[in-house]
Amino acid sequence: MRVLQLGPYPPPHGGVQTNLVAIRNYLLQHGSTAPVINLTRHRQPDADDVYYPHSARELLQLMVRLHYDVVHLHIGGNLTDRLLWLALACANMPGAKAVLTFHSGGYPTSPEGRAMTHRSLAGFVFRRFDRLIAVNPEIEKFFARCGASPSRIRMILPHSIAAPSEDTAMPRVVQQFFDTHEHVLLTVGLLEPEYDLELQIDVLEQFPGVGLLIIGSGSLEAELRTMIASKPYAKDILLAGDVPHAATLRAIQQCDVLLRTTHYDGDSISVREALHLGTPVIASNNGMRPGGCDLVPACDEEALERAIARRLSGRVTSRSHGVGGDENVKAVVNLYRELVD
Repeated sequence: MRVLQLGPYPPPHGGVQTNLVAIRNYLLQHGSTAPVINLTRHRQPDADDVYYPHSARELLQLMVRLHYDVVHLHIGGNLTDRLLWLALACANMPGAKAVLTFHSGGYPTSPEGRAMTHRSLAGFVFRRFDRLIAVNPEIEKFFARCGASPSRIRMILPHSIAAPSEDTAMPRVVQQFFDTHEHVLLTVGLLEPEYDLELQIDVLEQFPGVGLLIIGSGSLEAELRTMIASKPYAKDILLAGDVPHAATLRAIQQCDVLLRTTHYDGDSISVREALHLGTPVIASNNGMRPGGCDLVPACDEEALERAIARRLSGRVTSRSHGVGGDENVKAVVNLYRELVD
């Protein structure tokens, strides 16, 4: 079986990238061909069946030239017209079955998402896919509202989680940060406005000597570095940039608390990874967090401060919530086989 995936390929690492790579690795381990076309501005030289087109024309030429039985498009963020036209091209590739996973958990409840119906361009495009994968119930309802047949919709959580190897090493600067702080708060995600990282930086003032480790990259990097440098406790904040996924799992395992503060959010993979590893999670309440999270209202500094204080005092205990395994990836690959057979 030959499966072409289109979506963001690491680096940087994020939830969509992790899901795409997990599917690819599973396919390769079981003898399938698994090329990838990267859709982000982060480009590398083409290698190992991973392609980095520089234009829409080059992307379409690749789609025509490569041979595959299934084309699987991964979309996160907003549904732009550009992405929808790409989706339509995927759905109309001759000789291939088409699958779409929509990873943007918060989009269906946004004003743009609520405006989508079966008469919209999105509805027209969705109905042309052989299968639509929803990563939470809201997206499943969103597909149905856009006119997709229930028989073509599958809800599959995009998570394949395993504990990091004992010999996994973190980058030296990250390990030194852990070594010099008794308690470390960790956040993993994109450096973008919706993740409200300024809130985390401000609240750290209430916890002298506690470290805040931020893993990820994004458009706010320069602005955040300036903000951090202006704080008298700047030495207790490390903006680490992108870190390999295995090392990120090690950091999640080693930190005291994982923070996930967002203005809006979907089903975060870092949250599920932390729960699987038994690490406490404090997260903004988006209405779809898995069990085991300590939920706080979005943009509420006092509530976040209280939640962190409870966790660091040891008054709340955590345990693994068993959300690991590769059953989700197997479900996606079984869906491919169902289409090809």
